[in-house]
Amino acid sequence: MTITTQVAEQRKALELAVAQALELARAGSDAAEVAVSKTTGISVSTRYGEVENVEFNSDGALGITVYHQQRKGSASSTDLSPDAIARTVQAALDIARYTSVDPFAGPADRDLLAFDAPDLDLFHPTELDADRGIELAARAEQAALQADKRITNTEGGSFNSHYGVKVFGNSHGLLKSYCSSRHSMSSCVIAEVNGDMERDYAYTVGRALDDLLSPEWVGEECARRTLSRLSPRKLPTMQAPVMFSAEVATGLFGHLVGAISGGSVYRKSTFLLDKLGQQILPEWLTIEEQPHLLRGLASTPFDSEGVRTQAREIVKAGVLQTWLMTSYSARKLGMQSTGHAGGIHNWRIAGQGLDFNGMLKQMGKGLLVTELMGQGVSGVTGDYSRGASGFWVENGEIQYPVSEITIAGNLKDMLRNIVTVGNDIETRSNIQCGSVLLPSMKIAGE
Repeated sequence: MTITTQVAEQRKALELAVAQALELARAGSDAAEVAVSKTTGISVSTRYGEVENVEFNSDGALGITVYHQQRKGSASSTDLSPDAIARTVQAALDIARYTSVDPFAGPADRDLLAFDAPDLDLFHPTELDADRGIELAARAEQAALQADKRITNTEGGSFNSHYGVKVFGNSHGLLKSYCSSRHSMSSCVIAEVNGDMERDYAYTVGRALDDLLSPEWVGEECARRTLSRLSPRKLPTMQAPVMFSAEVATGLFGHLVGAISGGSVYRKSTFLLDKLGQQILPEWLTIEEQPHLLRGLASTPFDSEGVRTQAREIVKAGVLQTWLMTSYSARKLGMQSTGHAGGIHNWRIAGQGLDFNGMLKQMGKGLLVTELMGQGVSGVTGDYSRGASGFWVENGEIQYPVSEITIAGNLKDMLRNIVTVGNDIETRSNIQCGSVLLPSMKIAGE
């Protein structure tokens, strides 16, 4: 039996399980919603070419939420047998008898649901062959080890391949499902010179195996990144321009996600409170969300409440266009769900035409940040202070690696004062953007 046939049978069985749960919930509730998922896959890792781990996994879970007289009860089960589903539904109904009344609770509005969910070409499984996975992981690791004699140790290579089914249904008559897959490969090594040891990694990820970059690219990129970190220096405390590499710039916009999420807004726990319709980014900067990108890593036809996803401008010409709302947060705010239960879906932040080297030249002198550490960010005030490492840049060229520094600022100012965004787009994240140049941050060093 092929994987496609197996998954088709799984999908049908899971849809029946959701329908059963909804039918059982109908008698004791005013409304209900059920989500079920099943994931199957393989993970392998190697070290010095030897197999360290081979793990096959198959995980499934069903979750149900019932609403009765404005009270909510939720329960879940990893046992998807009819008897277990019946017990899970009853548990949710029992819980709903004891929870507090909440007038904002309930499933998503019917007119927002994904009754016409599109096929986004997310399902590209591969036969779960351990030998093939081991070969790819070992090749990635070997390419890194062979790159330079200063590579003295390895944390190994890895390969992962998973596919699964997600089904969602609710008492408005929605019952939809879709299949997806994800494959990834990585390598991590250690380099040493004069007693100084540094480590770094590289990876590739895609919906289809053919979307992955080669094991040799992964290994060589891993070695390049690791070697570039050797013999880091410290910096004196100063104010200087800071450029976030594309890989860490996604995290900068990740803080924006939290700040404009409906939950943060109705709790009044965001530094962007009352900023809807106001300028929060430079006038030249627009953020688009494209949840229906074919094969997109964060693409989805509907969110975790069954609300259909749709392309939208999150920020247009620097002006905030929308909060990111679930049904609950939307009701609290007197608005409509934007289909963001479960997170965002392919944010795209267009660059301004400069490549990575062009960005360095524009900065001239300053700090290139390639890694961030710590959690020193306040979503309430926007205060930002994190450990960092990267490279010192002068005359538009990298001079030497730096470490053991802290960068500090305030997110409201950092976002509003972005100088430019590069076209070296990081595509492996649910936020796709290039390197980001800021005019000045405080750098705490020696």
